[in-house]
Amino acid sequence: MPTPVSTAPRVLAAESWTAAEAAHQQRVDAWVVPHQQRRRDGVRHPVWDFLFTYYSEPAGRLRRWHPGVGPVLAGDAARTRLGWPFYTEVAGGVTVDVEAFLTRRSVAVGWVHGLLSATASRPAQFGCFGLHEWAMLYRPGDGEVRHEQLPLRLGQAGTDAVVESHRVQCSHVDAYRFFTAAGAPRNTLTPTRDTQQQLEQPGCLHATMDLYKWAYKLSPAVPGELLADCFALAADVRELDMRASPYDLGGLGWTPVAIETPEGKAEYVAAQRGFAARGAALRGRLLDVCRELLGER
Repeated sequence: MPTPVSTAPRVLAAESWTAAEAAHQQRVDAWVVPHQQRRRDGVRHPVWDFLFTYYSEPAGRLRRWHPGVGPVLAGDAARTRLGWPFYTEVAGGVTVDVEAFLTRRSVAVGWVHGLLSATASRPAQFGCFGLHEWAMLYRPGDGEVRHEQLPLRLGQAGTDAVVESHRVQCSHVDAYRFFTAAGAPRNTLTPTRDTQQQLEQPGCLHATMDLYKWAYKLSPAVPGELLADCFALAADVRELDMRASPYDLGGLGWTPVAIETPEGKAEYVAAQRGFAARGAALRGRLLDVCRELLGER
């Protein structure tokens, strides 16, 4: 007669989960602490601020480590989490309250699951060369330049010429919506929120960065390690995104990825392929969280 599979929750001893919590905080503080210092000093950063402004997760919440769905946190320290959203007390400690989470977030979980599944089902495309950043600066009107403090590597005329000599094919709605009025008609697609699940593809740098957004949108159901992995990938992608842009980041110590040249295109695509591979693994882990929440496992 087969041995029944135990369904008892896994209880994490206080010394175990507090060590994981401390490791998580130390990891993300490499980005959080400088960001918080810049805010105190009133200093803007054209590359890293994006991770804390475009993405709406406050730095304090990014530092919160979660065990994900299932594990029970033992010890008195865990009771602090009863003041956090979607935690509850059970025999043995404190755990994520899946029922309460789904009562509030089931529609969002289903939407994220659908988007990630659709994206994962498509082949990655590597022919955009980061031209979305250039289309955001193409023949700009008043108020359309977001980083006015940064010089353009090729000047305005040179930037416009790069856009005019390439096929712009951005599939990501949240990149496309920042195109200038003159740049938007040059795109081969017209991505909208309604078509996001039909157009998003895993080679897109913005779709890869957005894995971080879906990770924090699903918190606290997402384990802290997965959230931090998604954030780290978003940071790496953001660096490439800006190095391949028209902006001159030499004053910040970064060399350009000159996508207007064959060598720059090759460098961009090689990095893009690496990010797509990392993103595929993280997308799969996020899908596992969605499936567990939706009872598909």
